[in-house]
Amino acid sequence: MERRQFIKILGMSSLFLHGWLRNLFAAQGPVVAVAQGTDHAGITRKALSALGGMQRFVKPGQTVVVKPNIGWDRTPEYAATTNPLVVKAVVEECLKAGAKRVKVFDRTCNDPRRCYASSGIESALRGMKGVEMKHLEEERFKKVALNGKVLKEWELYGEALSADVYINLPVAKHHGLSRLTLGMKNVMGIMGGNRGSIHKNIDQALADVNASFRPQLTLIDATRILTAHGPQGGNLADVKVLNQVIASTDIVAADAYATTLFGLKPADIAVTRTAYQRGLGEMDLDKMRIVRV
Repeated sequence: MERRQFIKILGMSSLFLHGWLRNLFAAQGPVVAVAQGTDHAGITRKALSALGGMQRFVKPGQTVVVKPNIGWDRTPEYAATTNPLVVKAVVEECLKAGAKRVKVFDRTCNDPRRCYASSGIESALRGMKGVEMKHLEEERFKKVALNGKVLKEWELYGEALSADVYINLPVAKHHGLSRLTLGMKNVMGIMGGNRGSIHKNIDQALADVNASFRPQLTLIDATRILTAHGPQGGNLADVKVLNQVIASTDIVAADAYATTLFGLKPADIAVTRTAYQRGLGEMDLDKMRIVRV
């Protein structure tokens, strides 16, 4: 065999092998990284590393929105809001990856100034260069055509829409209406208008919004979870310390795994089930690659 012909065949074989491996990994389903430990900043970084690191998602010069749950006037130990150590670690990793600006905000249910302060997130991010801990401004909401099954349009926050990268950072907790509030439901923090009106068909409504607006990355704070009387909580007896952070590019898969932490199955949660049925992500745990670090 001539040298030129051999090299050509070798090159074709390499391309075939590369494509075969890529298809093999794709066939194995989405990756869900689960990191556990008492160093909450450390396990957040380990979960990110298992997905390829923040540099996979954030490129130099980009504007990033990190959207935790800051909805309630509760201190971190009550598990009603996202752990400030987890939030800070995510923001730091964005900056290390070269983000020009990182914006952190939520549309709160209680007074925003008290929520931002009580959550511990405001103080955790104070003084960080290139980081904005913002209060939402009504004039920045923009009407978006969703063309969904329940919601044909809705106002979403403009700075979330215009960000180069949107990172979803909820806390895992009980919810009196939807049973649990996880990644899918955390999108309510960028919704304007009368959010209470979607409660009648909340699973379909949230699927409508998430189908139109998708995060590049979802990390679920399960360092401590609220097991009852959510979403606001207020009783430490309802809080369970798990010291876990879950990360995935598939929001449905992340929610599905987090559901098991409450002794439930993914199909038990209407929001997750509806999103899966509408092709927004994977719900079957057996079809995921769960990486524990």
